[in-house]
Amino acid sequence: MNRDNWIRQIHRWFSMAFTVAAIANIVVNIAGVQGAPAIWVGVSALLPLVVLLLTGLYLFALPYAASWRSVRRVVG
Repeated sequence: MNRDNWIRQIHRWFSMAFTVAAIANIVVNIAGVQGAPAIWVGVSALLPLVVLLLTGLYLFALPYAASWRSVRRVVG
């Protein structure tokens, strides 16, 4: 498996982790656990979100980088 496929797989798995963390955050806030909700529940969605941002930007730029590389090969 090459690097692009690994990035794509990481992006997919972290999207599932983010979904679970977001649902847990909603459930905890709606349930109204005694007192203020645990801060770790809200923060738990941030780690997958950061990874999703980085891998998503990489995957977004991939086609553009491929076209830049092909133009450079033709010209150079």
